[in-house]
Amino acid sequence: MRTPALRLGAGLATGIALAAGVLTATPAVAAVGDDDPTVGARVATGPVAGLAINEVESNADDTDWVELVNTSSASIDLSGWRFLDSDSSHAAYVLPQGSTIAAGGYLVVDQETTTRPGFDFGLGGADAVRLYDTAGALTLRYAWTTHAAVTYGSCPDGSGTLVDTTASTKGKPNDCSSPVRINEVESQDGTPGDWVELTNVGTTTVDLGGYVLRDSEDDHAWTIPAGTTVAPDGFTVLDEARFGFGLGKADAVRLSDPRGVPVDSYSWTAHAATTYGRNPDGTGAFAETAEPTKGAANRFAGSVTAEAWPGGPDETVLDAEDTFTGDLSGLDWAPSATSADGQLWAVQNGDGLLYHLAPEGRGGWAPTNAAGVDLRYADGTGTPDAEGVTVTADDPGAVYVSTERDNDVSKVSRPAVLRFATADGSESVLRATDEWNLAADFPGLGANAGLEGVTWVPDAWLTSHGFVDQHTGAAYAPTSYAGHGDGLFLVGVEGTASVYAYALMDDGAFQRVATIATPFSLVAEVQFDPTLDALWVVCDEACSGRTALFDVQDGAFTLATLYEAPANADRGLANEGFAISGRCVDRARATFYADDNDTDGFSLRTGTYPCDASTEPGDGGMPAPGDGGTPAPGDGGTPSPGAGGGTPTPTPTAPGPTTPTTPTAPVAPDASSLTEGNRGSVSAPSVVRAGSSVTISVGAQYAGERVAVWLFSEPRLLGTPVVAADGTVTVVVPADVPAGQHRIVVTASDGTVLGWTAVTIDPATGALAFTGAELGGGIAAALLLLAAGTGVLVARRRRRPAVAQA
Repeated sequence: MRTPALRLGAGLATGIALAAGVLTATPAVAAVGDDDPTVGARVATGPVAGLAINEVESNADDTDWVELVNTSSASIDLSGWRFLDSDSSHAAYVLPQGSTIAAGGYLVVDQETTTRPGFDFGLGGADAVRLYDTAGALTLRYAWTTHAAVTYGSCPDGSGTLVDTTASTKGKPNDCSSPVRINEVESQDGTPGDWVELTNVGTTTVDLGGYVLRDSEDDHAWTIPAGTTVAPDGFTVLDEARFGFGLGKADAVRLSDPRGVPVDSYSWTAHAATTYGRNPDGTGAFAETAEPTKGAANRFAGSVTAEAWPGGPDETVLDAEDTFTGDLSGLDWAPSATSADGQLWAVQNGDGLLYHLAPEGRGGWAPTNAAGVDLRYADGTGTPDAEGVTVTADDPGAVYVSTERDNDVSKVSRPAVLRFATADGSESVLRATDEWNLAADFPGLGANAGLEGVTWVPDAWLTSHGFVDQHTGAAYAPTSYAGHGDGLFLVGVEGTASVYAYALMDDGAFQRVATIATPFSLVAEVQFDPTLDALWVVCDEACSGRTALFDVQDGAFTLATLYEAPANADRGLANEGFAISGRCVDRARATFYADDNDTDGFSLRTGTYPCDASTEPGDGGMPAPGDGGTPAPGDGGTPSPGAGGGTPTPTPTAPGPTTPTTPTAPVAPDASSLTEGNRGSVSAPSVVRAGSSVTISVGAQYAGERVAVWLFSEPRLLGTPVVAADGTVTVVVPADVPAGQHRIVVTASDGTVLGWTAVTIDPATGALAFTGAELGGGIAAALLLLAAGTGVLVARRRRRPAVAQA
C-alpha cells in the first residue's frame, strides 16, 4: 500500500533519536510543534527570502514527499532544520548536513525507505507540513483537507497558489499546464472528413470553450465553442465540418488555450495510411496507428490497448458506512455452504486484521466477525501488514495472507506469505502456523513496497496448460518441489510491478518458478480465475483503476487483455483489493473492490463482469470456481453481455493444452554495440545501491513490449520486464554486484540495443540510517538485540488441524 506507513510510538522514536544524538534537549527543539498547524492554510514567507513550499505528494506515489524551492539568487543551507506534519507528537525529521538548495533549485524532503533516510511518518488526506529553522521558529507551513488527485503544486513555482497539478514533477518545475492533449489526427479519407481527437490527462473535466485550433497556417483558426468539454481520460473529437479547414499531406495541428498560450501541437510530412496517434494515449509519442479509433483509445500493431470494461458501468457500495476504519486491502471470493452468493475473505493492512464477510440479506455484505481477527506472527508478537488473502483447494480450513512488513517494525521489509488456521474467521486472535519470508529474493525492497496480493493456482491447471518452469527451463513438473502441496502461490509485488510464482514447501523453503512482468506501475492485487482460464492482475488509482487478464501462451503467463475501469467508476478510488465471483447469474458475475482509503466511509464496492450462463456452478453447496477452488467448467470462450448495461467485448480465448516449449533466453549484446550513438536513449538514476530496485526510462513508444535489461561490464541479465504505459521498467540490482562504475543496457526482444546509460553502484548495506552522531556501542548492541528478537522466522508444516492460538 502507498498510504502513510505505520510507525513506532513517538516516545520510543524520540528516545532512540536522543540516544543516537539526532535530537538534543534544547529549548529550540522543544519549540518545534508547539504552534497550531490548523491556523492559516499557508505560511509562505519567513526569515529566509526566496524559500517556499513548492509541491506536496501525500498520495499515489511510492513515498510521501515535499518539495522546497529557492527563488532567490543565493543558495540556502537547511542543514539542521526540522520537518513535521500536523501531528506534533511525531518526532520531527532533522534535515541532514548538506541539505542545501542552490539558487533557483529544488530540494525534496522525502519519506524514509530501507535504503534512504527521511521522515518516518506519512502525510494524510487532511494534514499539513511544517518547516522549522535551527532556532525552532516556524518558517513554512502548508495545510490541506483532502489528498490532491495528483500533487499540490505552486503555480508559478515558489510564488503562486498551490493547486492540483497536471503531473507530478518531483524535484523539477511544476506542471501547471492545461491537461488537454492532441491524441489522434485524421488528415485524409476520414469519416466524415478530417478530424482531430483531444484527450484529457488531468483529473477533472476541462471546458474547452475559448481554446483555439489551428493547422500550419495562422489564418486557419477555429475557436472551440463554450460547453465543449473533455473528461479525464476521455476523448472529444473536432470534425472538419466544424472547424472549417482541411488538413493537408504536409501539415500540422496546433492547440492554444483561451489566453493564447500554446497547449499542444503535432506536425507531419505525409498522410498516415491510417491515422497518427499517441502511444500511449495522451502522453506518448505520435506514431501511425493500426486503425482509426475516432473517439476511443488508440490501437497500435504489437501493443495491447486498454479496452472498455465489458461489464456494468458502475461500482456500487456494499458495506454500511463506517463498517471498516480504512486500510481494507486484499480480497478473495470462495463458494459457501450457506449462501449461493458465496463468501469473501478480506484483510486490513494497518492493524493486521482478517475479516470473513457474507451477504447480509438486503443487498449488501457485512463481516461475520465484526471486530476482525487480530493476526500475529507465530510467536504471538507483531502486526503483519496484511495486504492480500487467498484460500486454496489443497488446504481447507486455512487462509493465506501476503504481507509487506511487520507494522511494529515498520521500517524493515518483511515480504512474506503467512498461513493461518481458520475456517470462518470466528477467532479473536490467530497466530501464523507457517511463514515463508521471501526477503532473500528481493534484496533492497522497500518496507512499503512488498507483497500486495496473493493467489493460488492448482498444479493440474498449470500442467494441462503447458506452463513452463523458468527455474528449470522445462515443462513444470510438480514432483520437482516435494512438500509444496497441489499448487503454486502467485504474489504481486508493489515495488517491482511484477507477479511471481512460488512453490512454498512445508519446511519453510520456497522456490521462485516464474516472473511475470505487467504493464502497470505497481501491482495491487492478483486473482486466479478458473472460469476464464486466466489470471487477473490489478492496479489501483495509480493506473486509473485498470485491470489486466493474463493467460498461458507458449508456456508463460502473457498479457492478453487490458481493461479500463468501469465507465462510471471513480478512478481515484484506492482499490487495492479485487475478487470475482465464480457464480454466473443473469449472464453476469459479481466483481468486488476494496478501497484502502475508505472513501466517504465506505470500503467495499461491487460491479459485474459478463459470463456465459452455461458455465454457472451450483448454488453454493459444493466447491465451485473461485480463487483456490476446483477448476470450473468453461474454456475461456467468449462471454455474453453483462447485466449492468456495459458494452460487451470479447474475452480472450485461452489456448488449449500445448506442448511445452522452453522460452527463448535473451542474448547478451556485445560490448562493441554500446556506442555513443545509442548512449542516453534510456535513462536511470546516476547512483544505484546494490540490492535495491531501479526504475529505467525506456520510452513510451515501447509501452507493452518486453525488453531485456543488462548490467555491464560482465553482461548480467537483470530481468525481462514489459515496458509500462509511462515508458518505464523496474528491475532489482543484485546485492552482490560490486561497487563502482557500470552500464545499464536495454535491448529489444530481437537483441537490438535500445540504449544504455552509465550508473554508479553503491555497495549494499543493512546499516541503520541516522542523520546525527554514530551510535554508542551499548545502544548499538541493544538495537541489534532488538532486531534479533523481532526477526525470528517460524516455518511449520502447512497441513495441520485448524487450531486457534490466542
